[in-house]
Amino acid sequence: MHDYLLSVILGVIEGLTEFLPISSTAHLRISEALLHISLTDGYWKMYSIVIQLGAILCLPVYFRERIVKFLSTFPRGENGDRTALTHPLGLTLIAFLVTAIPAFLLSKVIGKNLESLTVMGVSLLVGGVVMWIVDVTHAGAEATGPVSSGLIRTWKMEAMSLGQAIWIGACQILSAVFPGTSRSMATIAAGQVAGMSRASALEFSFFLSIPTMAAATGYDLLKSLRAKGGNPLGVAQIDGHGWTVLAIGFVVSFLVAYAAVAWFMAWVRKHGFVPFAIYRIVIGVLVLIYAGKLVG
Repeated sequence: MHDYLLSVILGVIEGLTEFLPISSTAHLRISEALLHISLTDGYWKMYSIVIQLGAILCLPVYFRERIVKFLSTFPRGENGDRTALTHPLGLTLIAFLVTAIPAFLLSKVIGKNLESLTVMGVSLLVGGVVMWIVDVTHAGAEATGPVSSGLIRTWKMEAMSLGQAIWIGACQILSAVFPGTSRSMATIAAGQVAGMSRASALEFSFFLSIPTMAAATGYDLLKSLRAKGGNPLGVAQIDGHGWTVLAIGFVVSFLVAYAAVAWFMAWVRKHGFVPFAIYRIVIGVLVLIYAGKLVG
């Protein structure tokens, strides 16, 4: 397969799966096996980091107006009832720290699981079941709207509590330790369990992804650049063709991720997460079957 076409395919896969609750890590690993490439190879490892950066960049662009609004109202909030700790930006930072510190300490475990198709398959399957149960449980309250009481207490991200942010950050650790769980799935399901609506949980998931993904991607890049025995990313060996392949993947990932975020925000308000849960279960079963054949 020509490298340009391969770059487009991988860029589309990264852009589609990074923010949907179906795990981009698992899909890139599956693509690696099906397309017969090694994303641990120096150049392709760099490529996977570059296309993830493309996906990350779409979030501050898409949410630019919301970000400007949050910055202008920090720390008191739009209604003057917030503090630095309970303002949406403060809550995002707190949830990020709750996730980042344990994830850093468990980096060896995370690295080991990244190579396991079995772990990814189980995570996709279990995560799909959990997402399905949580979303169906909250479907009635979502249909009633803000006038309802009980399961949903938070309809807008601005109304989140400190406890909800800490809980969501803690649940996101699962996505770091068990690839295939999906950061998006973990934060969305955790938010719903904590009394957030689909839309508010999804929006917080996107905002939390900005520092989380930037830190994780930056850390991976730094580790690779500092590795002994030369530069495993192969920067010095990249020619014009190589840079073009990187540029194609970056641009495609950015554009597809932007479209996916816009579509997902509109879809969730009307339809919920069950279709994604079913997809996760099906893919999880297929991955486990494939992993079993490799072992056999």
